[in-house]
Amino acid sequence: MAARSRAEGAAMRRKDREVSTMEDIIAIMEKCDVCQLAFWDQEYPYIVPLNFGFSYDGTDMELYFHGANAGKKMELISQNNKVGFEMDCSHTLITADEACEYTMEYESVCGNGTIELLEGEDKVKGLTFLMKQYSPNETFHFNEKHVNAVAVYKLKVNHITGKRLNRS
Repeated sequence: MAARSRAEGAAMRRKDREVSTMEDIIAIMEKCDVCQLAFWDQEYPYIVPLNFGFSYDGTDMELYFHGANAGKKMELISQNNKVGFEMDCSHTLITADEACEYTMEYESVCGNGTIELLEGEDKVKGLTFLMKQYSPNETFHFNEKHVNAVAVYKLKVNHITGKRLNRS
């Protein structure tokens, strides 16, 4: 399923803050260094901040994460692989004379999708997208021992939105 942007879904209440193109959403994602993943955990959501990477082929958006080979994330994914995500950047506090007039400039991306554990060469592919988020290099060497010691996840994005508050 192709990633659907906000333009294909429900209308954003504040149109002046909406980021409506995938190119602009990707530009925000490229500035972010942490993505919060929200898992279903019985009574309350379970939210984890993670480093991430992504790929977009013009139709499908995929996010990649890594973590331990055991633990709460893996347990929750096995129970329900539908997750939400959020990332934000470009924070600037805007002060004012009155407290209620303070605001924060920011850019953010939110969405949802399904997440799965990767194996074999797919793990290396996912780790490569992760590295590209944080390094200017195009190619990377991965030690097989380290690849085998880590879990790598791919989130297939179903819905994605972008928002920007910039007063300048």
